[in-house]
Amino acid sequence: MTSTILRSEPLTRPWAGTDPFLFCAHHLDRYPAANATQGVPAESLGDRPLGNDFSRKDGFNMYYGTNVPGFPAHPHRGFETVTIVPAGLVDHADALGATARYGDGDVQWLTAGAGTMHSEMFPLRNQDSGNLLDLYQIWLNLPARSKMADPAFVMLWDEKIPRYHHTNADGAGADVKVIAGSYTPQESAATALTPPPPAPDSWAADPDADVAIWQITLEPGATLTLPPANRDGVRRTLYFHTGESLAVDGESQPGERLIEVAAQVPLPLANTGSDKAEILVLQGLPINEPVVAQGPFVMNTAAQIDQARRDFGRTQFGGWPWTDNGPVHPAGQGRFARYPGDTAPDLPPASASQG
Repeated sequence: MTSTILRSEPLTRPWAGTDPFLFCAHHLDRYPAANATQGVPAESLGDRPLGNDFSRKDGFNMYYGTNVPGFPAHPHRGFETVTIVPAGLVDHADALGATARYGDGDVQWLTAGAGTMHSEMFPLRNQDSGNLLDLYQIWLNLPARSKMADPAFVMLWDEKIPRYHHTNADGAGADVKVIAGSYTPQESAATALTPPPPAPDSWAADPDADVAIWQITLEPGATLTLPPANRDGVRRTLYFHTGESLAVDGESQPGERLIEVAAQVPLPLANTGSDKAEILVLQGLPINEPVVAQGPFVMNTAAQIDQARRDFGRTQFGGWPWTDNGPVHPAGQGRFARYPGDTAPDLPPASASQG
């Protein structure tokens, strides 16, 4: 193993995190054509354990949904979720009264902080064809100083997220979607690409933390050199989850591999397989604090976990202002976000698809 590759191991599910990241869950579900209520037709549900379905039967899960798949109201405290949705839709609702419909490349950054409840439902829009959901949810830790921050979420609309494209001498293309952290192309004199800012109390909002989240797609034969991190002490992990083989600094790696690499040097990548390669890059300065996690709560001590349970039992983290535990917007509703107290919705750029 070269000095650039610090460890290489098979991907587990969920994907193991490297501090400051806790883990990443990748949901890839191929749902059938929708019924009239944006859900899965009864004839396609069979004998699933509805309300807790992770069976992968017929290529999809219902999760905790019984008609529309998804995750109805549940609490979080002490960390953040970064939800990337390359395909499909998510309907968001939370205890603060905020709501959204996003997907088709959008990213939601949610800081749970002191505590919130939210639901994430996956409405199916196509009644005459199948419905693909491709979703990554990254759990990013918060430092002790921010674990009781006010909850907040921001939308990063797909059209506002910068991208870099590189075509090599063989005509093979590489694409980078820059969700967090600047990206300075190594193949040209192009300036750094910087995405919209994350939620204000995020570890990623601190420039010294040098947090980066990059989605990379390499055509067969494509090459790309990742730029070095901006400071010492940063850790960088590649999740090579789609594709046959990838050369990392000249060393061949098989598919479905977690590869931690030295972050302080440029990193050459080459897709040596016959199919496209997809890689999620997570990078950041470690928080280096104790992590005690139990279900939806991530704190620094067991006593803080007990307090989180008591607080939720007493306050429900603000309660649930919706009549349904898993609200779903009407069919045909376009992408939007409505933040607490706002009268006008936040919309993607005018060129966005609205259905």
